[in-house]
Parts: sequence; structure tokens; C-alpha cells
Amino acid sequence: MRVPLSWLREYVDVPADAAPEDVLAALVRVGFEEEDVHRFELQGPIVVGEVLEFVEEPQSNGKTIRWCQVRVAPDGETAADGGDAVHGIVCGARNFFVGDKVVVTLPGAVLPGPFPIAARKTYGHVSDGMIASARELGLGDEHNGILRLVELGIDAPVGTDAISLLGLDDVAVEINVTPDRGYALSIRGVAREYSHSTGAAFRDPAERTWEDVAPGAGFPVSAEDLAPIRGRAGVTEFVARVVRDVDPTKPTPAWMISRLSLAGVRSLGILIDITNYVMLELGQPIHGYDLDKLQGGITVRRATPGEKLETLDGKVRTLDPEDLLITDDSGPIGLAGVMGGGTTEMGEATRNVLIEAATFDTVSIARTARRHKLPSEASRRFERGVDPLVPFVAARRVADLMVEYAGGTSDDEYGAALFAEVFIPGIELPPTFVQRLIGVDYTPGQIEAALRLIGCDVVGAEGSEGWQVIPPSWRPDLTDKWTLAEEVARIEGYDRIPSVLPLPPSGRGLTAAQQGRRRVANALAAAGFVETPSFGFTSEEQNDLHGSASGEQLPSVKLANPLDGQAPFLRRSLVPGLLQVAHRNVSRGFTDLSLFETGVVFLPKVGVRYGTSFVPPLAVRPDAATLAELDASIPPQHRHVAVLLTGSLVAKQPGVAPVTADLADALDAVRTIAAAAGVTIDVAQGQRAALHPGRTGVLSVDGTEVGYVGELLPAVAEASDLPGRVIVAELDLDLVLSLAGDKVVAASLSGFPAATQDVSLVLGADVPAAEVRGALVSGAGELLESVRLVDDYRGQGVPEGEKSLTFALRFRATDRTLTAAEATEAKLAGVAVATERFGATLRE
Repeated sequence: MRVPLSWLREYVDVPADAAPEDVLAALVRVGFEEEDVHRFELQGPIVVGEVLEFVEEPQSNGKTIRWCQVRVAPDGETAADGGDAVHGIVCGARNFFVGDKVVVTLPGAVLPGPFPIAARKTYGHVSDGMIASARELGLGDEHNGILRLVELGIDAPVGTDAISLLGLDDVAVEINVTPDRGYALSIRGVAREYSHSTGAAFRDPAERTWEDVAPGAGFPVSAEDLAPIRGRAGVTEFVARVVRDVDPTKPTPAWMISRLSLAGVRSLGILIDITNYVMLELGQPIHGYDLDKLQGGITVRRATPGEKLETLDGKVRTLDPEDLLITDDSGPIGLAGVMGGGTTEMGEATRNVLIEAATFDTVSIARTARRHKLPSEASRRFERGVDPLVPFVAARRVADLMVEYAGGTSDDEYGAALFAEVFIPGIELPPTFVQRLIGVDYTPGQIEAALRLIGCDVVGAEGSEGWQVIPPSWRPDLTDKWTLAEEVARIEGYDRIPSVLPLPPSGRGLTAAQQGRRRVANALAAAGFVETPSFGFTSEEQNDLHGSASGEQLPSVKLANPLDGQAPFLRRSLVPGLLQVAHRNVSRGFTDLSLFETGVVFLPKVGVRYGTSFVPPLAVRPDAATLAELDASIPPQHRHVAVLLTGSLVAKQPGVAPVTADLADALDAVRTIAAAAGVTIDVAQGQRAALHPGRTGVLSVDGTEVGYVGELLPAVAEASDLPGRVIVAELDLDLVLSLAGDKVVAASLSGFPAATQDVSLVLGADVPAAEVRGALVSGAGELLESVRLVDDYRGQGVPEGEKSLTFALRFRATDRTLTAAEATEAKLAGVAVATERFGATLRE
């Protein structure tokens, strides 16, 4: 809301020397947000001038200019720029005449832009200034030629300062008005709030004696809202007043134009300007109809299916049965509270005006504005709630202004045509409720004074059992004792509320699972991987390809209202998201990538239908059965971790060849995850639909499968527009951490040296190396500190169908230095188990 200070001063005593920042500070104290300060960005000297004569001079470019002699100071006096009283000025406009008084910007002036004015040679003359248009002064967006003061009804002496004359020295402050405080979308509301903040005297522009605004026999208006939508009537009041014999060509006063401009509303002619002015002043939207274009009386009703209306913006809109309409005998003539229709629009031929001021249902107006994507200043106010006691005052105010400035005559026999009694229920406010809620020891007198200050009627006294509070008509947001307590805190000052941080209970912090997930993410980041979170949506084809081992179609959850119609399913795997990220980076020239993501995947069970159409009521805590039903409607969600590598791990440089990422690097990433999680992950050859059949591994912890690692099939990588080899790995992180247990215990360091030995075993080529490693660990016992596969040989010296696996063993005791015989004995014990399980023999 933009508030011109000259307008604000009419209704509240703002000090003459108060800066805009001071006004904003005062409004911030009562809960508004400061936005900006708006001014007419111009500087003098800008004065009133009189056109003495001009000569029209055609130019070679086809344009005709006027070489004008303009008096800019009284005869015998010096002009405001220090020059002669008469200036020669070149002007291209042709809508002014000799004897007209105009606005002249003299050399040294600066117009919005900024556009500095100086004497300059043009069209063979030295133009000593410029005759200004309304747009050049910042008074409008349209360039209709030179601004003639006679069109504004102004006759000021030559040399008068035009900035103050036209109100261009005014300034506006802009505040952000929250949706619950719609009353502040008016000068009336902001003036009242400034009074609350500073104690300055407030003069309510809506205060009128009831006799002046009482309903009378008037223009025929009826309401056919017999079946309210959702139990709410569409209209409760409709005031109609008639002003006859207006002159729509009369000029809008300069002060009104400047105020509207600063408020962000452009001038559209005296009749529309008056309706906009009163809306901004009182917060009551006003609509004016060309009375002579109306056919019969007005009926307020809901739309019928298929009805159409051409609104003021020139668009034909198909109406919804929930839309509230203003109609006459010809059909719809306006969307109630949103925008009028084109058939009854006021224009230059209008002579008689019907003024509408109404109270419409907030929900109905909000739904209509959103349904038709037609926000307006009127709907913005109606959907927040307007004062139901203001329509009579606002209609009378518009009529008075049209009589004063448009030359009309008010038809006094017309008054309110539809009226409903305004009833505001009282609110019980317990005696200590405010103190307990806000945490400030307010006295009963302070609470009562604060509530009376904002306009409430308060029944009750100090020491009683509380108060009965009736909110003012302009505050529909005050509905319960909690909102009343907030008002007391706001009026008494937020600075009184203590800033006390709650003390967290001791012994709490991250859960073991949270700590584990952080360790894994930090370890991958430290290993050179970049975390790239992605959206959790994908296509059914990607889910089938990456979300199952064999590519079969498994259940996926489809969204009813997806963000992207091509990706309507919740993901079963993190790999599709990593592929999208990789593709985006490669397309921008980043070809060497090491990416990872931790996130949730959705794994619905076969035959189970997820989702629910049941929505529990708001503001009511669901019971246990309802919560159980909602939980059952959500598919199982597992947190996974996935990595992707492509391109080079080591870039080419002098003396160093590039090192391309391969399967071994993905296995290193898996080991990094295992170390951070506190588990040992074994790898066995496997098969997956999206991965190369000879370069795919199944990952397991103590025999439990936890994920996979492998190289994408070339066709799959090509389908993602990724050149070269792409290696991925994905693990069920929740499962890995659960297998690790609650605690990760660091191994103790021994002060005794290690004994190292190698062992080469010959066994069947189809025996997984991980199982052989497990056999060695099982047989070697506690002395074995580590075992690592260092070679897998198949060739000369090894029988066909068999392979030779070489393991590096490290033995260590915690209490002594091992002898070679002890290490050999432990090694052979492990070999014995491998022989028993797989028929392994020592390679000679």
C-alpha cells in the first residue's frame, strides 16, 4: 500500500517536518513491513509559463515544429533560472494555443529518467528549456501532448513554482499489508495505525451522521443468492446512488492526479479517478455504471453454466456457477467485486452515473479472481474483508466529489437498495490470558486501553472475571481471544516481549541414523565427490530400468498432479536423477564428473493401493486411527546413497596421462561408504538390466544384499546423451546403517609390529572372491588383522575353468610380537577352511 503523506496528513496529525523514514518507522512499530519511499523524481526550476506566440516551421524530415516565445517570469523580473523573462523554446506538440498557460522546465531542471534540461541548439534555434507533458512530469503514462493548465482548472500567475502547484513535491511511503489486515489497504486504515503508534490525533474520514447515509427508496436492486455457496451469502449490502448531468471531460484536479500517481494508480478521467480515489481513501471498492446503458434494474446472482461476460479488459470470459455476477435485464454486466463489464462502462459520452458500493463475500470474490486469473485492486480488498458500515459513506463521498468536480447533480431519492444488519459477536477474554500467552505482565488497564484504542467495545472492569470484547466493524480478523492478545502485544510494543531462548533438554542430539548419514555424505565429499540433490520424480520407464534388477515392471507411485507430465512417478532409484544432472553438466562442457546423492526412494508393495481422498478437518488433532490410516496411505520410503563417475579422475597435464574413471573407482567409493558406516561390504559378480553383464557387482554386508555397482550399458549411457563410460553404484543406506548397529567403535592401535604373508589359492572360476575371503577370515581367527585381494589370475599354469586368487594377509597380536610360525599357522588355518568349502589348493 502506497500512502502519499499529504493525504495521510488530512486524517492524522503527522508533523510537518516528519521525514518519510520517520513515518515508516512509526508504522513498523505497529507491525507493518517497510517497503519503499516513492517521489516524483524531478528538480526545479519548473514554473508556470504563458505562450506569447509561436511560428510553425515545417522540417525536411516531414515534421513540423513550433518556435515558441514563452513568458516564464513577470515582465521586468528575472526567470527562475537566472535568464530573461521570455524564453525561446522549440516544441514538437501542436495541442496548445497562444495565451495558454503551460509547465515550463527551465535549464537546470531534471525530469524523471533522469533527464536534465539545458539550453541546446535544435532545428536551427537555441531552445532555452522545454514545455512539458504530463508523462514527462511523471503524472501519467500516456503522452497526449503538452499539459495545459486550463485543462486542470488551474489559473496561476506566470513564474509560479509548478512543482508545488501540481503536488509534485509530495512523497509516498509504501508498506506491506499482510492478508489479515485488509483494513490497512486504505488511507483511513493507515492513518489510524499511525495514530496508534504515535498518539497523534486521528480524524476518521468515514464518520458521518447516520441521517446523511441512511438507506432510502432507490434504484431497483435485488439479490438471487437463495442457495449460498458453502453456506455463505454472496452479497449482504448493495448501495446504489445516482449522479446526473456529469461532464466526463472536466479535468481531474492536479492534487488528485498527483496523489493517485504516488499511490500507483494512473489517471483515467474524472469519473473513474473519483471512484479510485475513494477506494484508496476508505478501503471500499467502488464501481460506476453508465446509467443510460443499463437495461432495467440490477440483480446480484450466481452465474449459470455457459454464461459469458466481456470484462473491462476486453476479454470474453466463460463463467463458473460459483461466480457472483452483477446483472441487468440484458444479462451479466460485471464480475461482482472483481471487474466490471464493457457494456456499461463509463466513458466520454456518459452523462448519468449509477454508483455501486457493496459488501461481497470474501471467499466468493477470492475464488472468482483466482479462477479467472483476474486480480484487481477491488478483489484484493474484498477478499481480505471490507468494513460493512462503509458502503453508505463511500457512495455518498463519490457522489459529492462528482458533484463538485464533474458538475453533476446528486439524485437524493436514491440511496441504499439492499441492506443487512451488521452483527459482530463478542469475544470472551479471560483476565490473565494475555499475560500467559505473550509472556508480559500487562496490567488490566493496559489491556483494556489497548483494545479500546483499536476500536473495540470492551465490557468489564479491572479485577473482574475478564472482558467481553466486541471488535470494530473494520477488523474481521479479530475472531478469538488469541487474536485479541496479539493486538495487545502489538499496541503495547513488541519490544516489551522478552527474547528468551528455550533450553534444549540434555542428552539429545542427532540420532544414530542421522549421524551415520552425515558421516557417509561427508566422507564422499572429502573423497572428491560433489553432492547433487535432484527431484524425486521420474518416468515409469526409468523406474523399471533402474529400480529393478532385471528391468521388470514393478509397482510405482503415480502422482495425481505432477509438476512435470513427463515425470509423474515417484522414483524407485537415485540413478535417473544423477543421469539428468550428469547430462546437464556435460551439455555445458563439464565432462569429468564425480557425483553423489543421498535421498529417499519410494518402494510400494505389490498389490497395495497407496494414497487417500480423505483429508482430516483443519484445526483438529487427528486421532490414532486417522493417523494410522494416513500412514498406511504412504508407500515405504528408503534412504539410498548413489554415486556416478564419468570422464577423467585425473586430468591430462605435463608428464601425466589422463586417468579415466572405471569400475575400480566406483568400488573405492563403496569402500568409502562402508568405512563411514562402520561395516565391511563384500562384492560379488551379478546382473542388472541397465548395467554391463561383465562389469556388475552385487554388494552385501554379512550375506545381506545392500546394493549394486557397475558400468552402464553403452546404449543406456547413449540414451542419456552421456559420452564414454559411466559407472554407478547405489546402496540402501538405511539398511547399511542398521546392519552396522547403533555405534561405530574405532579399532585399538597395537604397539607391536605386524606379520605379513601372501597366499595364492587355485579354485573354480565361478567361486566369488568375497566368499573365499570370508573363508580365510573365518579360519585365520583373531590374529588376522586384514585381508585384501591383490590378484586374480587366469591363464598359463592354471587349469582351464579355474582361477588363482592371491590375498595379502596381515597378522598382529595385541600383547606380543608374532613369530613367523604363528602367522603361518593362522594362514594355513584359513586355507583349510577355504579348501573345505570350495576345494581350494595352494598354488605352487
